[in-house]
Amino acid sequence: MAVKFGTSGLRGLVVDMTPDLIADYTRAFLRSCDVGTGLFIGHDLRASSPDMAAIVGQTARALGVDIYGCGALPTPALALAAGAAGAGAIMVTGSHIPADRNGLKFYSTAGEILKQDEQAILNHLGQNGDAPNPGKAIAQSDAGAQFVDRYVRAFGVDALIGRRIGVYTHSAVGRDLLMTLLSLLGADVVELGRSEVFIPVDTEAYDPEIGAMLAGWTQEHGLDAIVSTDGDSDRPMVTDETGQVIAGDILGQITSVVLGADRIVTPISSNSGVLQKAFSGVSLTKIGSPYVIAGMQELADAKTAGYEANGGFLLGYEAQGPAGALMPLMTRDSFLPIVSVLHAAKGQTLSQLVAQEPAVFTAADRLQNIATQRSNALVATLVNDAAARAEFVRFAGSTEVKLDLTDGMRVILKNGVTLHLRPSGNAPELRLYVEASSKEKAQDVLQLGLDKLLETLS
Repeated sequence: MAVKFGTSGLRGLVVDMTPDLIADYTRAFLRSCDVGTGLFIGHDLRASSPDMAAIVGQTARALGVDIYGCGALPTPALALAAGAAGAGAIMVTGSHIPADRNGLKFYSTAGEILKQDEQAILNHLGQNGDAPNPGKAIAQSDAGAQFVDRYVRAFGVDALIGRRIGVYTHSAVGRDLLMTLLSLLGADVVELGRSEVFIPVDTEAYDPEIGAMLAGWTQEHGLDAIVSTDGDSDRPMVTDETGQVIAGDILGQITSVVLGADRIVTPISSNSGVLQKAFSGVSLTKIGSPYVIAGMQELADAKTAGYEANGGFLLGYEAQGPAGALMPLMTRDSFLPIVSVLHAAKGQTLSQLVAQEPAVFTAADRLQNIATQRSNALVATLVNDAAARAEFVRFAGSTEVKLDLTDGMRVILKNGVTLHLRPSGNAPELRLYVEASSKEKAQDVLQLGLDKLLETLS
């Protein structure tokens, strides 16, 4: 099937996400998962999303479910509003992937669905039949404002006074809310790069052109930082005062300290420097927010935070901000790490703040338009053939010490370099993560690795 569940949500080509398919998955979700008081519906800014959201709403109403139309807003804002109302939610978004693709993210009253819920949805596909009485359609216009207020109350109106912050708005659905929030926290906000055409910004693997653009903007406008998000605004992007992008897992490490977290749950692909910090425990999971959430649920009695290498942050307990409380939000959020890190840098530059983290450096990128079948076949060959694996890792100038198969293939080498190869769960991409003792070494090995992958796949 061209449409399938990936690391977080259902994804596929827009041409494959037909009205019948969207309706079928919506019905299956509503019949297999508890949505309580109704269904909150939101969407991102890609051209196909409003029509898809309308199909979701029509299908839910036909089953007798009340729907709350939230329009265009960030995924975490939708999840927050639905959770507060004791309702379920469907977000229409393809996140960071190109505009010719789209998807659905599902939330029950328990929050973002887990892998067992995905299987339950698949088991209920193909079941037709409507309710005798349609559900009501209710406009829900204040979800975005409530989301912004969450952070104003927690951090206070003077949290970012004296900071000049650029916001790369592009086509992120949370762009206006993010600018509003930063202004309410006292920052001098400069908007940059708004686009009415969807731009697939990947906060883990951004194009070099974007990096050069960000660096130019920081100098041109005299900025302390530039912030942005991916398409549905659940993954952050933050630069320092030079325009250098701060890795998402470093944002997670800093945010966890700001909020006083005790236990950390993060995917195996995240920066291993977290193991050197003063947390009482760190749990490493497979890649994808459902796995992080499942790991956090096992530590429900602890002050547990979760984050991913893409920067999305999950809060599992009632935390205390500088000005007030923050209730749990067990789905990826971009606004919390953005505000936390900007606030943590008070009295210093962001580069100085980041320099205080353990000296472990990561780099990541992907080969695009690589069929998932080819990627899986390559990884399987390397996993099962030690000689082939030894030949493959030779480009990094060392030999294998340890092989980790938690998710994809992660190889730790004698020279301290770590290589992690993994097919994307929601796009025809093959991702390579590199960890090394310096930023330059990580970037050099990453480029050598991408070249080696191209040679191997040719």
